[in-house]
Formats: sequence, C-alpha cells, structure tokens
Amino acid sequence: MILPPDPDVPQRLPSVAYNPWTDIREREDVKALNISFPYGPIPKDFQLQIRQHYFASVSYVDAQVGKLLNALGDLGFGGNTIVVFTSDHGWSLGEHGEWAKYSTFDVATRVPLMVYVPGLTSANQGSSGKAFSFVDVFQEPSKQLIPGHIVKSVVELVDLFPTISHLAGLHAPKECPQPSNHVRLCTEGESRARTFYRPETHVSEEEMAFSQCPRPADTPQLNSDQPRFKDVRVLGYSIRSSQYRYTLWVGFQPDNFYANMSNIHAGELYLLVEDPDQDHNLFGLGGYEVLSHSLGQQRSVMSQWSEILQHHITCLKEHGPRKQDLHTCLKHSPGV
Repeated sequence: MILPPDPDVPQRLPSVAYNPWTDIREREDVKALNISFPYGPIPKDFQLQIRQHYFASVSYVDAQVGKLLNALGDLGFGGNTIVVFTSDHGWSLGEHGEWAKYSTFDVATRVPLMVYVPGLTSANQGSSGKAFSFVDVFQEPSKQLIPGHIVKSVVELVDLFPTISHLAGLHAPKECPQPSNHVRLCTEGESRARTFYRPETHVSEEEMAFSQCPRPADTPQLNSDQPRFKDVRVLGYSIRSSQYRYTLWVGFQPDNFYANMSNIHAGELYLLVEDPDQDHNLFGLGGYEVLSHSLGQQRSVMSQWSEILQHHITCLKEHGPRKQDLHTCLKHSPGV
C-alpha cells in the first residue's frame, strides 16, 4: 500500500476550493489524532490504513457484483438484460491533501461507468458461453480476464437515460426546454448508444461534463463540505473536457437562487495532458487558448454556462490574465 502521488495541498489551490473533510474528522478514531483544522495532514501510517480499508471494501463490493451477475446468467436473464454499473460520486483518498468527496477535482467527480448490452458487449463472454462467469480473483489470482471496450470521450450520468432508452428500443424523452419546471418528463442528456455500435476512433474535444460545488465562505469552514442551502455564499461551476478542467467560484445568493458570474471569488484551470492529477492551477497565469476553442465548439444543453465562460475566456485573451482583469471581463455577464 502506498500514498497517493500528490498527498499535499497544491500551492495555488484557492482556499474556497479546499475540502476540509469535516465528515471524516467526526470519526472517533480520527478525532483521537487531534489534527489541526483545516489543513493539518493525517499521519502517513493512518493514511495508509484508510486507503487499505477503502480498497478492501471495493474488492468486497466487486465480488458481490460478480456473484449477482453470475446468478443473473444462471437464471437465464443474461441474454435480455442491460446492466449498468455506476455510482453517484468519486472519493478522495489523500490526493491534494483531501479526503471524501465535496470538491471539483476528478477524483471526487468522476465515477465508474460500465455497461453490458446483450448482443453488443457479449463478445467478451468466457469460454463457458455464459454472459457472466464469476471469478474469485483471490482464489484464482492468475486468471486471465478479457478486457472490455473502453470509451475515452467525456460523458455524464444524465446521458444514461437516453442511452439506455435507445438500447432498449424505446424513445427517449425530449430535450428539456429552458426553463423546464413545467415539463413532466424530459432529459438534459444525450444518447451515447453509438459508442456501442462502432469503435471509438478519437476522443472528442467538444464533449464536456458539468458539475457544481457549494461553499459557505471563501475560506474552509466546519460546514464547507455540506453547507445548508441558506448558508451557501459561493458556488463552484466546473467544466471538464478531454483537455482541461476549468472551475469558477462565484458569489451566490440563496434567497433568489442567483449565481453572479460577474462576482469571481477564485478560479482553477488544469491542462490535463501536462497535469492529469490537477496539481498545478494555471488560472490567472494564461493558457486559455485551448478553452477558447473548446467552449466555442460547445453546443450542449449547458449553452448558458458555455456562453458566459466563452465570454470570460475571450476577454481574458484580449486583456491578459492578470487577476485585476477578472472582474472587468465579467462585469456585463448575466447570472445563472
């Protein structure tokens, strides 16, 4: 068991972006360590224990899923059942000096997403001819497993509804209008069914995933990880493409649900080819060319975000990336 490659808080990480992992601190064994708030690190030997226990729980769940799928095949449902394995969020295990979720980093926002579709992915079935054959990797550590097809383009969980509808031969709901509170059923996702029918030839630079993260203040607080809605004062709007992660932390007014995109509290920009672990924040230092091109190509249902951020990037390119230019660039931008 080893520590993560980046166990320290990045030097240019905005204080508002840091998650002080309050929920972890409330555990009795962590309380006994008397760790200073908010940045005091967990002792290395205890970090290794946490990581070991987490990976052990993942191995246990993996085995239970294998047994469940094996039973599905034994009962004869493997040939007419679409199976999706996913989760609701990621989990930091010491990366960036953080634990648990409640951040906009990949390690907290990305999720596993595996899909089995009879007749399309069943080419990977084992020699037994069964769609699912349980393998106990602890009893058979040398067992060769057949790898599945990997899709590297960015997708979102909102894409699951229209995708599974298509694969099941159903019509997916129509795209949600803006506003959509008067519509009984609609979707903000896009069908990704095409990725099951033909191999992925390239990673799309246009696809983006969107996430948000609330904060009660610009500095870490005891309720930074789970603030009540009435206490939210800053919202992190984050866009993830195949090339970068870009986050703006903006002022938020909970009384009228207003995020003021002209009130920039902080920002983050990570270019993923050079910085896949997102340790070197380039916000305010330049490097906006890739964002300008990518946001200009964006045509998703989140066009309002893209329009505002595109305006932001274009302005920064014209005026420079100095911190004092940020408010100038967004002073005429609408809220979200």
